[in-house]
Amino acid sequence: MDFGQLLYMRHEIILSAIALIVLILEISISNKNIEKIIPVLTVLFFINTIAGFFPVETGSLFGGMYKTTGITILMKNILNIGVLIVLIQSAGWLKSNFTGSSNIGGYFFIVISSLIGMDFMISSGNFLMFYIGIELATIPLAALVASEKLKERSAEAGVKLILSAALSSGILLYGISLLYGTNGSLYFDNIASSFQNNSLQMLAFIFIFTGIAFKISIVPFHLWTADVYEGAPVNITSFLSVISKGSAAFILLILLFTVFKGIEGTWNSVLYFVSVLTMTIGNLFAIRQKNIKRFLAFSSIAQAGFIPLGIIGGSAIGFSSVVYFLLIYLFSNLGAFGVVAAISNATGRENIDEYNGLYSTNKGLSLVMMLSLFSLAGIPPVAGFFSKFFLFTSAAKQGYYLLVFIALINATISLYYYLLVVKAMFINKNEMPIGPVKNDAYTKLGLIICAIGIIAIGFAGIIFDYINSLTFGIK
Repeated sequence: MDFGQLLYMRHEIILSAIALIVLILEISISNKNIEKIIPVLTVLFFINTIAGFFPVETGSLFGGMYKTTGITILMKNILNIGVLIVLIQSAGWLKSNFTGSSNIGGYFFIVISSLIGMDFMISSGNFLMFYIGIELATIPLAALVASEKLKERSAEAGVKLILSAALSSGILLYGISLLYGTNGSLYFDNIASSFQNNSLQMLAFIFIFTGIAFKISIVPFHLWTADVYEGAPVNITSFLSVISKGSAAFILLILLFTVFKGIEGTWNSVLYFVSVLTMTIGNLFAIRQKNIKRFLAFSSIAQAGFIPLGIIGGSAIGFSSVVYFLLIYLFSNLGAFGVVAAISNATGRENIDEYNGLYSTNKGLSLVMMLSLFSLAGIPPVAGFFSKFFLFTSAAKQGYYLLVFIALINATISLYYYLLVVKAMFINKNEMPIGPVKNDAYTKLGLIICAIGIIAIGFAGIIFDYINSLTFGIK
């Protein structure tokens, strides 16, 4: 392996170097000054994010276990952008909760370790590499969720996450073992070329799909989501909702369009069913929520229900639409969670009723939240409208008109409950509204990035064209 081939793993190598720097800084800096590593590591991760966009040759390593393509590089860059925003938004929370503690360095180390696992998972060309990647991505998340050690609900959320993750990993591993038993290989290409569509292989597909569906919170594998999101610190919840879910959606795309391409008719039927179920149940439960984190949890479940609209039919435009949707979802959801985090960290308030009259005291936060919710609802002209438009168009081109109609109904339902939050902030009266929240420079920067992304990406048609040009060799 020469240096050029080593660059295929550019993302993972740079992230590993940053993780090593975290450990060195923790040893070198006393706990009293440990918060000084926040700007250093944030800048380093920013450099990593920029470096990801530099052109590099594509190819494979380790006999095809690891693959780098144009679309996998783009997926990793999207995750890098999301994690950068999460780290920026986490700075104030880290300073207020872990000043004088090594937990600040531990937070960065765990987040980066999880991201390395996601990158390996996305670049996997072999189920062994895929499984190692998904475990490396998942196990650190339990530590993040339970990071507020003195809060019982945080510890409870960590236990629920690790138990659900263990169950989903066991199901996933059993599906992989069935594929290996029937094909004699763990390589994606070998399995795809010899897929016989027999009962054991169909059962393997069901188990593998189920294992990944847990990670994406697709109904009926979503029951852990609201409790874990509510118990975790807000910044960790945003990481789970966007980064973890996005990486799982990316690998599901890759597996369906490569390993399981031969049974497209089968997974189209499965996706049709879970899409309707996920959109509908997510929306109906979101309407009932009073806690803003549980509200956004069920909102994210409903949003996951729109993803199959792009996948179903197995078209190139559908693949591109899903990647584009996840990019816009990243900015929209992180914008909403950024506002929730700013308010929760400053006041501890997390109920929707407590947002009544928020605009009178926090105009900037209210406007960013409104933009984010409008984007999640798909209201023009913000970016979320364009992402849903492409998903609906993709499904309609494949002839799934009833599914598109059901999706439109669910989009209308989601508009209702998103507007309830907007109404609370801008219209509802409150004699004692949340006082002015003083945001540090990090929080302001994170929210500005999200707002720019929400407004600009929808009009930048060149972004969708670029994604479409990288489509995974789909015909």
